[in-house]
Amino acid sequence: MAVVKYSVINEEYKGLNYMSEDELILFIDKYISDDRANVQSLVDKATKKHQNLLEEKARTEVMYSFEDKYKGMGYNYICGIDEVGRGPLAGPVVAAAVILPSDFRILELNDSKQLSKKKREELYDIILEKAVAYGIGLASEQVIDEINILQATFKAMQMAIGNLNVKPDVLLNDAVKIPDIDIRQIPIIKGDTLSASIAAASIVAKVTRDRMMEEYDKLYPGYDFGKSAGYGTAAHRKKLIEDGPCEIHRMTFLKKILGQN
Repeated sequence: MAVVKYSVINEEYKGLNYMSEDELILFIDKYISDDRANVQSLVDKATKKHQNLLEEKARTEVMYSFEDKYKGMGYNYICGIDEVGRGPLAGPVVAAAVILPSDFRILELNDSKQLSKKKREELYDIILEKAVAYGIGLASEQVIDEINILQATFKAMQMAIGNLNVKPDVLLNDAVKIPDIDIRQIPIIKGDTLSASIAAASIVAKVTRDRMMEEYDKLYPGYDFGKSAGYGTAAHRKKLIEDGPCEIHRMTFLKKILGQN
């Protein structure tokens, strides 16, 4: 039996990032008896990938426990709600509402803050492709100044729910109860780390807002919007003190920085 060249096996291994669990197992079984050290190194790495995949699948099942619970109670459209942007000095607060399919698991869902930008972008595309429905809502900096950040957050969430093309049967919210909504709500403390739907909403809201702030960075250079997303970084604060606020700043958030009463 001809020995497969290491270069061929290595190319096959490089494709493991895109392989299913079954394909990983086939690779391991195929080369487990090859006694070349470099091949065994690839087998060891593939085995580690397989173990990581199993662990991620187990974690994902836990993340879907709320969705499975309410699906078992007869709710078909279970919607996760989350927001980003309550703390920044500039820009809108953005909320997302996401209804995930019950017959498909999306791996690596988590609180958007715990994911790299690259991973958020990857998951954002998957969520939008696979979601039964999703909606996005926002409240501008002017609205935040007029009605305060909490009420503006509720407004963004209400808008996100209203922008769904399917009416949810139940809402899974990250810690809050949204006023003026005639749908059953389940507030979950730290829900973006516990519920797949809320985590998905967190990712959609985060990527949406970050992209908006990157565009604002082009319009209002110097405030560090592209990197800070409007939060009070040193560069952002320095620009504020030197040149004052721009059109997208939340004036009610700037009183201490600008020395206003």
